[in-house]
Amino acid sequence: MYGSQSARNAYQFANALIAKGHKLVSVFFYQDGVHNASRLTVPANDEFDLVSAWQALATEHGVRLETCVAASLRRGVLGSDEASQHQRDADNLASGFEQAGLGSLASAMLTQDRVVQF
Repeated sequence: MYGSQSARNAYQFANALIAKGHKLVSVFFYQDGVHNASRLTVPANDEFDLVSAWQALATEHGVRLETCVAASLRRGVLGSDEASQHQRDADNLASGFEQAGLGSLASAMLTQDRVVQF
């Protein structure tokens, strides 16, 4: 979940991985982790902005940020396509994130050397 120690640990791990010269292809957010993709999250001034941090990591290193579409729908994190499809007034998926199905996670698990879960 956004703001949890697991979310922060995942971000720090991703940065450490890249700093050591490894290639990080994608991050798949599921269950409460999809809250990391909401553009409506506004942390306090003295708190770390995890959404912006993930966006910067994706931009700087070409990492795909994918949210589980089913988990996102249940938690109210919608991309523009899903908002339109489900007749909602607005979307709130932060830029740099995309919504994907479990097939995307399965594909990553089959084609990458390692999969790490937080």
